[in-house]
Amino acid sequence: MPLAFRPGEAFQFDWSEDYAVLGGERTKLQVARIKLSLSRAFLVRAYLLQTHEMLFDDHWHGFRVFGGVPERGIYDNMRSAVNRVGRGKERQVNMRFLAMANHYVFEPEFCNPAAGWEKGQVEKSVQDARPRL
Repeated sequence: MPLAFRPGEAFQFDWSEDYAVLGGERTKLQVARIKLSLSRAFLVRAYLLQTHEMLFDDHWHGFRVFGGVPERGIYDNMRSAVNRVGRGKERQVNMRFLAMANHYVFEPEFCNPAAGWEKGQVEKSVQDARPRL
């Protein structure tokens, strides 16, 4: 089923892992991907860790590059955003993550567990980017 979005309605976010040679050593990177749901414009940034600070930094850069903040963000149930997954759409959202969402004035929306297709655009880019061994 195709998903349809209005301009400025939503973005999707996900992390993936990749490797790069930094200072002559193979280093695992945490790759943040933020993608507008309608235009599919995206920003990809690599970090050494998946901390709140890196998550917030990626959103700041994304909203700056996109020229604004969509109404809602679509996420999986990553630990930096969700402390506990309840029944259905019930989530105990991490307070630092919620403060970031409130600061930028967007509504976070979380996929059902193991349902990556609910944010299929960014999930596809994560799948395509997985390291091949």
